Amino acid sequence: MTDLFGGHPETTHLSTAEVAFLDTTLRDGEQAPGVSLAPDEKAQIAQRLDSAGVEVIEAGSACTGAGERETISRVTAQGLSATVTSFARGVQRDIDLAIDCDVDGVNLVVPASDRHIERKVETTRASVIDTTVELTEYATDHGLWVEVLGEDGSRADLDFLEELMGQALAAGADRVCYCDTVGHATPDRTLEVVNRLTALGPTSTHTHDDLGLAVTNALVSVAAGADLVHATINGIGERAGNVALEEVAIALAHGYDVETVATQELYELAQTVASATGIGLAPNKAVVGENAFTHESGIHTDGTLKDDAMYEPYPPEQVGRERRLVLGKHAGRAGVRAALAEHDVSVEEDELGRIVQRVKAIGDRGRRVTDADLLTIADDVRGTDRDRRVELLDLTTTSGGPTPTASARLAVDDEERVASGVGSGPVDAAVSAVREALAIDATLESYHVDAITGGTDALVTVEVTVSLGDRSVSVTGSDADITRASVGAMVDAFDRLLVDTETAD
Repeated sequence: MTDLFGGHPETTHLSTAEVAFLDTTLRDGEQAPGVSLAPDEKAQIAQRLDSAGVEVIEAGSACTGAGERETISRVTAQGLSATVTSFARGVQRDIDLAIDCDVDGVNLVVPASDRHIERKVETTRASVIDTTVELTEYATDHGLWVEVLGEDGSRADLDFLEELMGQALAAGADRVCYCDTVGHATPDRTLEVVNRLTALGPTSTHTHDDLGLAVTNALVSVAAGADLVHATINGIGERAGNVALEEVAIALAHGYDVETVATQELYELAQTVASATGIGLAPNKAVVGENAFTHESGIHTDGTLKDDAMYEPYPPEQVGRERRLVLGKHAGRAGVRAALAEHDVSVEEDELGRIVQRVKAIGDRGRRVTDADLLTIADDVRGTDRDRRVELLDLTTTSGGPTPTASARLAVDDEERVASGVGSGPVDAAVSAVREALAIDATLESYHVDAITGGTDALVTVEVTVSLGDRSVSVTGSDADITRASVGAMVDAFDRLLVDTETAD
């Protein structure tokens, strides 16, 4: 076990820390440009956060409006184990509105830096202290859990910040919070400030990623004694975002044996928030990105097949993920053999060599090799014909009315099937129709519009990954019509899964 900033052992407590999270996805995260969460979405996210063991959930800002108050009330009515709070500015009305939402507590935000005190609020340091004390006493008198945040604390005069936070604690605040509001602070500044605040009482930390230091500053805060980390799922938030809860949780668990939340639920949380906010996950995003546990390089794939931990710091199952081996220009024999084995395909050594060469040739053209590509190559090299079970005969979609609809006609073995479906768009409706015709309980794991050529007759390439039971397959489909490209890929995926299942049985 090692401590951060080992040169200052008297100021670090990480090896023995008990750390919890305050999740502010529903408040600070929603302040990311273009994000607006519906009441049902906030309620669902709050439930998942609670299930994962997040101790405090900031459900929103009651002062925003009636719609926001209704949403916060939806969260508080769920009977969560977590402490549910509302953001409150330094005015009594904000606290009253929060009380009306039946929250457990408030995150009382007061200005801490002279820039905010003098230019934003146009007041004085003395007035800020008086107001903070008054509002803290008012909130605690009403039975609320109270956290006082010194806004822009990383740029505040440290002596004044210490006095302000000390007065808040003396007035009955449960804790105070170090706020790096604009992601300005370096780790040494964070260490200095949090050390001073933790000497006063329970301290939280709120870091932003404008300098790419959000995780580092959160860990340094914990090393200095902070025991509650403000974070958002996927790091969403204003500007460059807040510190990502999943990244801090894994860093603490893996690097310091500090357990915070049920990490196996992190990936589902990430997917839920990405879907609700419309902010997708970058492929190289730590912990929850598509590439986090994906291996293509021949050397890495070979090593991973020999030892799971060869090229991974922690097992994917720890965060609810699975390891993936993908094929491309860097593929090697071990990776190709393993990918074929997943589909119960065995080949001779000379056949494997030819398959690897053709896989690399596709990768050299800048394309990822899908499962369908690999299996087609294997069939060709072995001189075998693939028996299709499913073919798309006809597809009709209508999207001009209020409800997009689709009708699909398929050939399944020796039987013709026709079904219709509705959806949020023509692609969704068409896929629903195909599912209905096949009566298949497969899951669409991923859907990407992979490439679009230029011009009015643009060719669209859609890549899908579909799973059925413990089997999955990735397939691409191309067409000038995105709906036909999507359905073509889905039908091919369903066909291969059904054939694979029949072969396995």
